Amino acid sequence: MAHQDFEFSISRIAFDENYRPAENTRITTNFANLARGESRRENLRNTLRMIDNRFNSLAHWDNPKGDRYAVELEIITAEMRIDSDDSDTVFPLIEILQTTIIDSKTGERIAGMVGNNFSSYVRDYDFSVVLPAYMQSHPDAGAPNDFGDLHGKLFKHFLNSRAYRDNFGKPPVICLSVSSKEVYHRTANEHPILGIEYRNDKLSMTDEYFAKMGMKVRYFMPPNSVAPYAFYHIGELLGDYSSLELVSTISVMETFQKIYRPEIYNANSAAAEHYQPSLKYQDYSLTRIVYDREERSRLAVEQGKFAEECFIKPHWAVLEQWSAAFAL
Repeated sequence: MAHQDFEFSISRIAFDENYRPAENTRITTNFANLARGESRRENLRNTLRMIDNRFNSLAHWDNPKGDRYAVELEIITAEMRIDSDDSDTVFPLIEILQTTIIDSKTGERIAGMVGNNFSSYVRDYDFSVVLPAYMQSHPDAGAPNDFGDLHGKLFKHFLNSRAYRDNFGKPPVICLSVSSKEVYHRTANEHPILGIEYRNDKLSMTDEYFAKMGMKVRYFMPPNSVAPYAFYHIGELLGDYSSLELVSTISVMETFQKIYRPEIYNANSAAAEHYQPSLKYQDYSLTRIVYDREERSRLAVEQGKFAEECFIKPHWAVLEQWSAAFAL
C-alpha cells in the first residue's frame, strides 16, 4: 500500500474556560480530564491562570509587573484516513497542543511551541494492551523488539505530511514527566530558560518509544522548578526554538504536571544531585484543581482496547503491509 493512501487532516479547538471535549477526544488526555465534573469551569480557569503566571515568571525581562504575556492554547487533532478496498476509516490518531503567546505590550500574537502534550490511542494500545500481555508471558524481558514500531512510523508519516507542513513551521517538542524507574544525575550545564540539565544512565521505556518516533530526549529542571522534565525533540532543542517558545512549553506542561504528578512536580523540596522520582513521596502540596488519577489509569486501558477493536484489528493487514514498506 502506498504512503499517500494514509491521509491526514487537522482540526483545532480552543482550550479555554469554555472548553468541552470533542466526542473523539481521548478522555484521559490532560486537558479533557480537567473539563469534566462539577468543578470543570473552575478547574479550567485556575489551570489557565497557572500557565500565564508561570509564563510571566520565566519571561521576566521587560516585564516588571509580571503580567505582560498571556498564553492561548489550541488542541490539535490529527485524524488519519485509511482508504482500502473494503473500508474508508477516519481515526483520531494524535492530539498535541499549540501555544500562541499574546504580548500585551506590543499587541503581537507570537507563535509558541507546537507539541507540548502528546496523546495517542495507539500509544494507549501499546502500553495498556500489548505490553502487559507480553510481560505476562515474558516477565523479565522488558518490551518486545518491535514495541512502538508501527506508532513511530505513523508519527513520522504525520510529520512529513502536507497537513503538518501547511500548519506548523517547526517540528514539535513534547514535554513529559521523567520516569520513576530511572535515576537522573545533575550536570554542570545550565540554560537560562530550560534550567539545569540532568542526564540518566539508561533510557526509559518511554524514551525508547519516542526514539522510534524519531525524537531525542534531554532532561532539564527549569528555574524555580523542583524536578527535571523530559523534552523530546527532533532537531536542536537549544538552537531551533526561541526563548518564548521554550517558555511556552514549560509553563503549559509544568502546570499539567503539578496537577497530575504533585508528588514529583509540586514537591516541597527540589531534586537532589542524584534524583529518582517517586509517586510515593509524601512531602508535596496539592493544587486547588480536582483530578481523579485512578480513573485516568483505568480509562487508559479502556482506550487502548478501543484502539485495538476500532483501528488495529480491522486494519491490521493494511497497517502491516504499509509498515513493512515504510521501513524500506
